[in-house]
Amino acid sequence: MQDTIWDTAIIGSGPAGLTAGVYTTRGAASTIILGGDVWGGQLMLTSTVDNFPGFPEGVMGPDLMEKMKKQTIRFGAQFVPQNVTKVDFFVRPFVLTVDGSQFTAHSVIIATGAETKWLGVPGEKELIGRGISSCAPCDAPFFKDKYVIVIGGGDSAMEEALVLTKYAEKVTIIHRKSEFKASKVMQEKVFANSKINVIWDSEVVEVKGKIKIEEIIIKNVKKEETKTVKLDGMFVAIGHDPSSQIFKGLIDLDEKGYVVPKEGSKTNIEGVFVSGDVHDHTYKQAITAAGYGCMAAMDCLNYLTELK
Repeated sequence: MQDTIWDTAIIGSGPAGLTAGVYTTRGAASTIILGGDVWGGQLMLTSTVDNFPGFPEGVMGPDLMEKMKKQTIRFGAQFVPQNVTKVDFFVRPFVLTVDGSQFTAHSVIIATGAETKWLGVPGEKELIGRGISSCAPCDAPFFKDKYVIVIGGGDSAMEEALVLTKYAEKVTIIHRKSEFKASKVMQEKVFANSKINVIWDSEVVEVKGKIKIEEIIIKNVKKEETKTVKLDGMFVAIGHDPSSQIFKGLIDLDEKGYVVPKEGSKTNIEGVFVSGDVHDHTYKQAITAAGYGCMAAMDCLNYLTELK
């Protein structure tokens, strides 16, 4: 595979990257997907997905990604479960380094996604997808008549809390400061909702639970006091980090590191396209990522046609 000059190389293997692979292969473009050693994106950490079209009974996140991967491979894509460590967009064809090996391609689709900023406290990692989530629109229905906590103080945290009130019996926002940084409009909506209360000047220091989350230990950062809170779910909304580090200095990024598209899915480098959460800091849904993957692939196929 290393001796082949591919029509397109896709970096990333979440809904955006795999959907792009379906379209490029069906468009007769030889395609290699450099999926990473931890492939599948954020859906690999999600339990039941109820809002992806075509699955009326819901589908487990990892199962959905496995189906997408198989579909892409069925149409002829080659899948490499290794990380891209370096890209060279100043040469033609482009050169991508993967664990010391090099792959070349006439075009590239960046679909590296974004990673949720987790709290990093003891017990959290083991319970992600077991009562701990970062997406209320995805998982709120599983907490009907339950008690849930949202961590954060920005617009995303406010949005998570408001979505959760449609299902949960009670929602508490925990924020480490004495005031939110969210917009005034979002704060007003939160304070006007009788289901929501706030614990100020506090942070979660430990998560506990056997099969699923059962309780958390929070500390008041001013008084240095700790207490235990029993709960049914915890939603972490302290932001996302786009996975764009290897493109810094090559691809135009905004101040937060998101790729900036120029026209459709085109980047500032001709022949390099972008799709999914690495540029989308608004919607962040599996279905929108898949849609962006389709768009990038179609733009890429048009580019390859003109190139030939």
